[in-house]
Amino acid sequence: MALTCPKCGHEIESNGIQKQHYHCDACSSDLKLDLLCGQCGFQLELLQACGAANLWCVKCNELKSKSSAIYSLIEE
Repeated sequence: MALTCPKCGHEIESNGIQKQHYHCDACSSDLKLDLLCGQCGFQLELLQACGAANLWCVKCNELKSKSSAIYSLIEE
């Protein structure tokens, strides 16, 4: 999955939702992964245990698949 820096537009490669913090080498920005529910747009919570990662939407009150989430980077 490729993400882009919100400051300069440089493409940043992502390995999935496990890594929450990124650094843009092009503009030296520190970035954070933002996960939004594809259904309601509410911010998703990342639940991690024993190597597994799940996404939870508080507004929909249900687990969401990683493929249905909207991924973006925001400045920290």
